[in-house]
Amino acid sequence: MLAFTFPGQGSQRPGMGRPWVTHESWELVDEASEIVGRDVAALLCDADADELKDTRNAQLTTFVSSLMVLDAGIRVGLDASFCAGHSLGEYTALAAAGALSFEEGVRLVSERADAMHAAGLEQPGTMAAVLGLDDDQVVVACNLADDDVWVANYNAPGQVVIAGSPAAVDAASGHAKDLGARRVMALPVSGAFHTPYMTTARERLREAIAAAQPRDTDVPVISNVDAKPHDTGEEWSSLLSAQLSSPVRWRQSLLTMQAEGVTDYVELGPGGVLTGMAKRTTDGRTISIATPEDLDKLLEWLDVGTTTLASQLEGEHLFAVERLVVSPAAGVFCPVEGVTEGSEISVGSVIGHVGDVEVISSFAGQFQSYIAVDTERVTLRQPIAWLRSN
Repeated sequence: MLAFTFPGQGSQRPGMGRPWVTHESWELVDEASEIVGRDVAALLCDADADELKDTRNAQLTTFVSSLMVLDAGIRVGLDASFCAGHSLGEYTALAAAGALSFEEGVRLVSERADAMHAAGLEQPGTMAAVLGLDDDQVVVACNLADDDVWVANYNAPGQVVIAGSPAAVDAASGHAKDLGARRVMALPVSGAFHTPYMTTARERLREAIAAAQPRDTDVPVISNVDAKPHDTGEEWSSLLSAQLSSPVRWRQSLLTMQAEGVTDYVELGPGGVLTGMAKRTTDGRTISIATPEDLDKLLEWLDVGTTTLASQLEGEHLFAVERLVVSPAAGVFCPVEGVTEGSEISVGSVIGHVGDVEVISSFAGQFQSYIAVDTERVTLRQPIAWLRSN
């Protein structure tokens, strides 16, 4: 059983978009630029590390690049049984599962980043990673500081992040070392994320989340707040709001997926940090996908070992030799007459309409079936049909 995981802020890298410029999935970058009125391509290709550290740039570029990698994976027929994302990555996971459209996700992430940046200026804070200390002992270290410092991320065994005022984080860091922490590392961030210091950002974001109206999904998404799977849009309205000032329970989320039967964890997006966490937390296989070349490695990886696409990805899950046709817009889907199982499809063939927009196949192959049904309201990038390549 396969899970898609999506990284959060801090995974961005200078030049991370360059390998994708000539790939078909790069069109998402142009769409994001139009949505937010910013040159996202320049940020992905030309921005230096300092510019990308800005919360407003880090969140937007990580979100867009992760969905670009996902889009490339969808084009070769990849699918998952669960999605999860670390902090910002939770928004990516919701877009991947269809709870949010790409446009809704881009707008929400931009608003979230602006709100968190403003909250950091209003109430300055910082974060530090505590390594080599049990979770409960890290909580003790925060309590001993007797000041504004809290656990912000439960990342993996022996890896916990604390956050709060600079003085309080410094005090808690000292107590953590006294309790046996192997190392405490200050993190280059502009605020105390996932703590009460983000309350003003939470209040600002609540209205934007409500306006987006997250939808129900077929693929469950694991929440950072409670480490449980959710597939109801109404639940996500409150979960996303609570996430800003609650700790990210990532280790617990990984264990939940393992308990649900997940055996393979695929990290989609820049960095590779989550892959390391999954290795330390679960018994499953892990791989990180960040470039077009990594997609070939992924298909090889899925075809070896105990889990193969041919034996495990059944029903709505697609074989690697098959291709997905995705929706070019949001609206009501209508199939065309004459396209049935076994029909030969050429590149450029019209297989349906979403509103007034044609659904055009980017692939040649033998038509297998529609995934969307007649008159279904679909979102941008939602899978419409699948083909078996010739």
